[in-house]
Amino acid sequence: MLMLKKNNSSRWERGWTNPALIAGVLAVSLLSAKPIHAQTREQNAPERKIVTRIEPEYPDTLKRLYIGGVVRVEVVVGSSGTVQTTELLGGNPVLGQSAMKAIKQWKYVPASAKEKLVVQLEFDPHR
Repeated sequence: MLMLKKNNSSRWERGWTNPALIAGVLAVSLLSAKPIHAQTREQNAPERKIVTRIEPEYPDTLKRLYIGGVVRVEVVVGSSGTVQTTELLGGNPVLGQSAMKAIKQWKYVPASAKEKLVVQLEFDPHR
């Protein structure tokens, strides 16, 4: 918590009052300042190729604040190759919404049955 307090010379000064909070804020900022361009790595995907891939939009506010990270999305792909559902498994919720909006527009190669895939996207504000 940031508070104003008087010092010995009767002047007001700002100071952090909770060292744990300072450490937490620093840790979150360092951990979240990771990799805009989304890089896709499909896990559990048995050679199901993407035919049409739409890049997710990087929210301007997060990019300007150098907030990035990795987002994991579970994707159900129908036998025709269209994305039926998406579910955020992990990562920043704002980046996750952007990723899911783009993934819903992806098209995969048709297959004999629908599949459940996990797609991982990395947002890097330094690119």
